[in-house]
Amino acid sequence: MPRKPNYRFERQERDRAKAAKKAAKAEEKQKKPASDGDNAEDAAVLNGGLPHESD
Repeated sequence: MPRKPNYRFERQERDRAKAAKKAAKAEEKQKKPASDGDNAEDAAVLNGGLPHESD
C-alpha cells in the first residue's frame, strides 16, 4: 500500500533546503571580498591613484 503524501511537510523540507543553500551562498559571498585585502588598492589605482599619492 503506498504511503499517503504529506505535501505540506515536503514543501517545508524543500524550503528549508533552499534557505540553507541561500544562506551558505550569502556567507561565502560575504567572506570572499573580505579575504582579498589588496582589492581596495587595485581599485584605487584604477580610479586615479592611491589617496596618499595625490600630494
